[in-house]
Amino acid sequence: MASRRPRRPIDNIIRLRRRRELSPTVADVDAPRVNRPRFGTTSILLSGFALLILVGGGLLTLPIAHNGAGFTTMETAFFTSVSAVTVTGHTVVDTSTYWSSFGQAIIFLLILVGGLGFMVVSTFILLLIGQRSTLQERILTRGLMRDTVGVGQMGGLRHIGRTVVGVVFLVYALGAAVIFAQTQGLDGLGNLQSLWHSIFLSVSSFNNAGFNIVPEVPGGSNVARFVSDPGLLITMTVLMILGGLGWVLVVDVSRKRRISRFSLETKLVLVTSILLWVLGAGVLYLAEFANSETMGNFSWIDKIMGAIFSSVSGRTAGFTIMDFGEVKDVTKSTFSGLMFIGGAAGSVAGGIKVATFAVLMAAVISSLRGRPHAEAFGREIHQSQLHRALTVAVLGFAFIVVSATVLTTLEPDIPFIDIIFDTVSAFGTTGASTGIIPDMGLASKVLFMMLMYVGRLGPVALALALAPEDDTEVYRFAQESVKIG
Repeated sequence: MASRRPRRPIDNIIRLRRRRELSPTVADVDAPRVNRPRFGTTSILLSGFALLILVGGGLLTLPIAHNGAGFTTMETAFFTSVSAVTVTGHTVVDTSTYWSSFGQAIIFLLILVGGLGFMVVSTFILLLIGQRSTLQERILTRGLMRDTVGVGQMGGLRHIGRTVVGVVFLVYALGAAVIFAQTQGLDGLGNLQSLWHSIFLSVSSFNNAGFNIVPEVPGGSNVARFVSDPGLLITMTVLMILGGLGWVLVVDVSRKRRISRFSLETKLVLVTSILLWVLGAGVLYLAEFANSETMGNFSWIDKIMGAIFSSVSGRTAGFTIMDFGEVKDVTKSTFSGLMFIGGAAGSVAGGIKVATFAVLMAAVISSLRGRPHAEAFGREIHQSQLHRALTVAVLGFAFIVVSATVLTTLEPDIPFIDIIFDTVSAFGTTGASTGIIPDMGLASKVLFMMLMYVGRLGPVALALALAPEDDTEVYRFAQESVKIG
């Protein structure tokens, strides 16, 4: 048999496909199923605090909750519940005389759960935001988590929660012990009742709540009787500072111990907080030095200590040693700005947060220096964080302006500066007041409840909503310049 001749390239047969074979093949593929939780993090946060307010308000309406006969009005009970859960401190009745021991215990539990629970939850949410941010921000956030709270992944949050609760309760106990040593036997109270007052004041101070059950002096503000007790004022000041700075920042300082090693957020919050404390104390001291209605009759050392205490408390807690209804207008306007800023992120304090204000100031200073990006302490701040800070600040300011306008319409006889002061105080969950709230109508008090609720949860919920879901931008618009100035 003859061998088959091998084909040469020219002998290859090329067959063209028919038209029907060139048509695309279409396959039906089911879209991937996305498991979306029925309730998101924001919904759980908002509904959880709302439920706590409802339960607390319901218990405070009971006859056993106050000194007297009959039920407490829902207006008073729920206003107090909102103020306690949001650790604001606004009151429409005297906490030390109106509420019974049972009612005071309910308020104490609301302050404890509202303050400590918010600190733990907001810390988790801030770390969660780091998992939903851009790649650059995630790298920075994981480094911050590892260096501050000691974990590099979300799996360590359970350990963080137990540690936060343990350390905070230790601070509560130490604060209560120091306060008890300074107030034991006050007004002839027994040791057990003095201990109860000390625990309440310690928790209220650390949580920046502003509630106090120690009987007040006639016509005085809630801690006016302690104006000549520097030891007690210093103890409360330290507790308020620790609560207002937040867990992450305190741990970062204790771990690093050197300013050069602190994270950018820690540096911004510490420097800005110190400047705000100095500003508040300086304005209060100079404006009220000769005011006989406030600090005019204090000794010089009481004036200095009172200015420092009021500067720390007036920005986040609301404890007062003087009647803010009698202070000068410059003091009211200055402290309105300080209360709007509030405390640090992840703390028990409210406001738009110190870091938000610091980022905006860093952007302004960088712009004045001709720098294209916001910079601070040799670091560049990511543009998306600047956008979030600007959004939180503008929306917070707009909410206050609208609320103050409505309150002015509802209460035309109240001076506008007093309405602004108390409105900002409610939004910043501070509790300092000019004394106008008890005489307001029901509609105004409901608006104040909304202010406290939004001021407590709004910035955290907004920051969570603004956190990007992924790293990819689908498109960008063409750039065009506009005239500024």
